[in-house]
Amino acid sequence: MSEIKNEPSGVLIVNKHAGCTSHDIINKIRRLYGTKRVGHTGTLDPMATGVLVVLVGRAAKAEEYLQPGKKGYRATLRLGLTTDTEDTTGTVLTTCDSLPAEGEVAATCEGFVGRIEQIPPMYSALKVGGRKLVDIARAGGEVERKARPVEIYSLDCKPTDAASDYILDVECSGGTYIRTLCADIGAALGCGGAMASLERTETCGFRIEQSHTVDELTEMTESEREALLIPTESLFEDCPVVTLPEFFEKLCRGGCEIYQKKIGTQHEVGTRVRLYGKGGFFALGEVREYENGTAIKSIKMFSI
Repeated sequence: MSEIKNEPSGVLIVNKHAGCTSHDIINKIRRLYGTKRVGHTGTLDPMATGVLVVLVGRAAKAEEYLQPGKKGYRATLRLGLTTDTEDTTGTVLTTCDSLPAEGEVAATCEGFVGRIEQIPPMYSALKVGGRKLVDIARAGGEVERKARPVEIYSLDCKPTDAASDYILDVECSGGTYIRTLCADIGAALGCGGAMASLERTETCGFRIEQSHTVDELTEMTESEREALLIPTESLFEDCPVVTLPEFFEKLCRGGCEIYQKKIGTQHEVGTRVRLYGKGGFFALGEVREYENGTAIKSIKMFSI
């Protein structure tokens, strides 16, 4: 697809509402910003709300290079039932009237902090043999899934007015299923559990406080919406900055590798860097080994 110089470009933090898919949000952002090039950094289930990082215009190129980092969630754990989807939208499989005391729930939750193993739920977008697990499940099938390591950095559990419900504030690694966490906690307590609500509060370093709902965006003027776009380079804040003189910037833009000895850098092979030139950030680069030494090669251009 050809570049459009005046196309809006940047990162938009959307507060997704319940009852719609992430794809629904993307379609609305396309219309609001007048561009077909819109992506995102990770889906949310229809019942979930909260932070959806949307990539507008040239920023959509960054999607394949983003690494899953720390995520934050606020969920409602409902004890006393299990479902086929591990959340309350699914078919109830079992119920239990005998609920544990608050202290037991809190102590059990503490036991899930750290590195744990999770079996991905059947109702998920994970693919096996080229098919999404959720599609297999909806067709009445089930496949064996291997447990995968994830990490729970913190897990705060608070009771609510309902004896069955607890609010969980979770910080975790990418790839963690909060539905499965709720189900596993319920299983450990012996009464069963399912997720009754979910809000993503943080992902890719962006927090819920920075987000705007689709309704808010719709009410804004075009210039107000464009002012909300965060520069694309914010997605790569963990990558060191390399500023190229004009001559080397031109070579880099032309696809040439830039030897580190010529520009005075000494980054290790495999390091990804943010490349800046006369006009600011223009590409994501990577340090590679060549016959004549290490050099920086552009792997994705973000400006014309």
